[in-house]
Amino acid sequence: MFTGIIEEVGRVTRIAENGENRHITITAERTPKELKTGDSVAVSGVCLTAVDITPNSFSADLAPETWMRTSFSRLREGVLVNLELSMKADGRFGGHIVQGHVDGVGKLITLERIADSDNWWLQVELPTDVEKYTVFKGSICIEGISLTVAELDGVHCAVAIIPHTVESTHLKSLKPGDLVNLEADLIAKYVEKIMKREPQENSLTIEELVRQGF
Repeated sequence: MFTGIIEEVGRVTRIAENGENRHITITAERTPKELKTGDSVAVSGVCLTAVDITPNSFSADLAPETWMRTSFSRLREGVLVNLELSMKADGRFGGHIVQGHVDGVGKLITLERIADSDNWWLQVELPTDVEKYTVFKGSICIEGISLTVAELDGVHCAVAIIPHTVESTHLKSLKPGDLVNLEADLIAKYVEKIMKREPQENSLTIEELVRQGF
C-alpha cells in the first residue's frame, strides 16, 4: 500500500523485451538502497516487484497486461518516473490510500502556471471508468501522486499543483497528449459495490451514508 507522496524521481535506463513480457531497469539515487528483492515499489502509480537491485538501480518485470493498460506503453529509455516505497506499518498517511492498481489511463490536456501565482493547473481527460468515481474535492491518484480534484466538468478533471509537487515529481517532463496513470479513490469503489446489492440484502441508503459521514 502507498499514500501518493512521491519520494524520488527515477529514470528508465533499459527496456528489454522477451516475447510479450518486458524487463525495465530504473536508476535512482535513494530508492534502490532501501529495497530488497521482492519488495513492492510504486513506479508512476503502478505497483511493481523489485528485482536485480544494485545500489543505484532496480528492475521489474512487466506482463503484457501491465504494459498495455497503463501509461507504461509510452515509456522509452531516458523517461522520468515517479517513485514511492510501500508504506511502513508505523508510517503516516501523507496523502490517501493508494494501492498501485491502475483503474484507467487518462490523457494530459495541459500543465500550465496559474497567472500571478507560483502554482500550476493540471488538466486531465478521464476515461469513464475513472470519472464515475471522481468527485469535486475528492482524492485522485495521477501518475502515483495523491491529488485533490479542484474542478470537474464531465470527463475533464483539473487539480491545483503547488510548486513543491512540480519540482519533486516528473510532471514537468510530460507534454499535452501524454497518457497518465489514474487510480480512483478506493472508498468510492466499495460504496458502489454495497449500493449494487439486492434490496433485501442491503439496508444501506443515501441518508445512512450521509449520517455515517460519506
